[in-house]
Amino acid sequence: MEAIVTANPIPARMRGLNRAEICDVNFSEFVRDWSGRAGTGPAPGDAILDGSALDARGFRELFESQLVSRHLDLMARVLRVQNKVFYTIGSSGHEGNAMVARATRHTDPAFLHYRSGGFMAERFRKLPGMDPVMDSALSFAASKDDPASGGRHKVWGSKPLWVLPQTSTIASHLPKAFGTAVAIEQGKRIGHALPIPGDSIAICSFGDASSNHATAQTAFNAAAWTAYQRLPAPVLFVCEDNGIGISVKTPDGWVARNFRDRPDLDYFAADGLDLASGYGDVQEAVEHCRRTRRPTFLHLRTTRIMGHAGTDFEIEWRSIEELCAVEATDPLLRSAAIALESGLMTKDEVLALYEDTRKKCFAAAEEADRRPRLSSLQEVMAPLAPYTPEAVAKEAARADYNQRREEVFGGKDKLPEKQAPRHLAIQINNALHDLFAKYPETLLFGEDVAQKGGVYTVTKGLQKAFGPRRVFNTLLDETVILGLSQGFANMGMLPLPEIQYLAYLHNAADQIRGEAASLQFFSNDQYRNPMVVRIASLGYQRGFGGHFHNDNSITALRDIPGLVVGCPSRGDDAATMLRTLAALAKVDGRVCALLEPIALYMAKDLHEPGDGGWLTEYPAPGEAMPLGEGRVYGEGSDDLVIFTFGNGVPMSLRAARRIEQAHGWKVRVCDLRWLVPLNDAWIREQAASARRILIVDEGRRSAGVGEGVITAVVEGGFGARPFRRVVGADTFTPLAGAAFLVIPSEDDIVAAAGTLD
Repeated sequence: MEAIVTANPIPARMRGLNRAEICDVNFSEFVRDWSGRAGTGPAPGDAILDGSALDARGFRELFESQLVSRHLDLMARVLRVQNKVFYTIGSSGHEGNAMVARATRHTDPAFLHYRSGGFMAERFRKLPGMDPVMDSALSFAASKDDPASGGRHKVWGSKPLWVLPQTSTIASHLPKAFGTAVAIEQGKRIGHALPIPGDSIAICSFGDASSNHATAQTAFNAAAWTAYQRLPAPVLFVCEDNGIGISVKTPDGWVARNFRDRPDLDYFAADGLDLASGYGDVQEAVEHCRRTRRPTFLHLRTTRIMGHAGTDFEIEWRSIEELCAVEATDPLLRSAAIALESGLMTKDEVLALYEDTRKKCFAAAEEADRRPRLSSLQEVMAPLAPYTPEAVAKEAARADYNQRREEVFGGKDKLPEKQAPRHLAIQINNALHDLFAKYPETLLFGEDVAQKGGVYTVTKGLQKAFGPRRVFNTLLDETVILGLSQGFANMGMLPLPEIQYLAYLHNAADQIRGEAASLQFFSNDQYRNPMVVRIASLGYQRGFGGHFHNDNSITALRDIPGLVVGCPSRGDDAATMLRTLAALAKVDGRVCALLEPIALYMAKDLHEPGDGGWLTEYPAPGEAMPLGEGRVYGEGSDDLVIFTFGNGVPMSLRAARRIEQAHGWKVRVCDLRWLVPLNDAWIREQAASARRILIVDEGRRSAGVGEGVITAVVEGGFGARPFRRVVGADTFTPLAGAAFLVIPSEDDIVAAAGTLD
């Protein structure tokens, strides 16, 4: 025992409290004290136990992967207190998930639970020359050389092994795993060249506690909904059931009861604590998913030893008897017993392998600690929001698809740029037809977008022109819509999902905040989620809706790192903006959102009924709007400068005419157009010559776009100029005419200008 303790130098003050040391010693004592009859099992090369699907070589490799996972955990507990390791949520008790890695391929995309050390160690075998110990140690140490995230977080991930790095909140990775499974099949249906074999499956692991989360239930429901319609969705949901979530126990039998008899979610169970008896069941589930292309639920029995993380001293809230009972189910003890029973290994060989693995993990960790870490803000943010302006501009202006355009629009004479000026909704529709003609891998989907063409007919005719495989309805679940988007993006397609109303986004916002927009950051730009999310947005609708159809707040989007948000107020801007957003997605992998002002969809007039002042011509395909470029009305007019966006633009233009008449001022209206990120330099440029400044923000007073404009103005040194903000109230939007009491009006703008005189 002295040799073991020396190799694992846990401070004496922690002995008796640290269950990691106890589990470590338990293994060595278990092997040394083994009294079973060695050599009575089958010979090496045969099945380890009667009925097992695992041969001796397979068992030996799985056992080695389990040991790698365990010693990475033990290493982390020891070196964390030395500030050499920065993550201690471990995989101990879950090492049986290595069986899932062995039964699947390295080209099966994997979205993993944080207790996936065994899976990763085994998947590393799929490609030659890879080192699970060193790669993992670099991640634990937050080293810049970490091949998964570049030192930004401890994640399980690998580009060559198709393990997409993530730091998911509870169960938030399940919708994108389902989406990836659907995308594999969708890609084949539209003739898209997939980056992986066509019979691949998507793998998604999670805990029993996570299976209860609403986001998880969304994914299960969507998978079953898809299978019910006999549409393929080859996703393998792997529920690693250890019976507890941090300190909250899962009721005995709950997972099996909840999932065993669900229609269209095929249930399999396997013992993740026993490699010999469990492997055949794991293999059966994997083969079923791959063969049938149906969503499959693998209920994998695991346990959790050594606590939730290094800071979880279970002895403080679990009895010693319970802890000992749990530790007795350690899967490594069972694996050691199999090795000894079968004669595959002797006691000395098992202990030597155990200690050799320990030495490798500690040596790798010490080496990782010597490697450089991120040391500047520029390094940290480098993969967050890549932007190559010249390449994006070139792609946005690319117009080498004229023949396809003519087919889509019905001939040269019917091309939209040859038609009379039209309103916003029609020009967005034309731009979408153009994007579909330009990018054969484009897909548009959401609620009511297909035959109906959306609530406001913005997508009318797209399904007829491009078919139901590229334009289709989904179930009414925004989380699923955004999960599908990530799946299609993972498979190299260009998704254009529609969220029917801005207020509907909020229940699914984490699919952008925690998942889509974070992937480039946490994968060091190795993986991307290119997409353009279209959202019918903002207020000022008449005769329809209340809050859920007139949500004027974009606060939930404004602080998502890396996200691009545009908001056109007129048709030509919408078309050129869509081209740039699609190019940003294609070239730089950016996650983008287009807020489409509902109240302006059908707007034709500006000042007087019938003046057609808000109709615009359709821009030719070679025209695109640079990211961050605003539009100026009244260039050179400096008496009053109004900054605004969306509905505020035509409203401010009408107010400007009245202000000019009342005060004799020359008024300039500046349409921001791009709301995230705000172009501070352009705002300051417009403010520099302004004598007075108004900010018209149709959102709420707190945390609205207007705050960002004020900050840019003040930080630019122009805060001494007289300025006011005209903004909505901090309230939800009521029904009917009362809605107009809580948002800015033309009269409010005129009145605010009067206070600056």
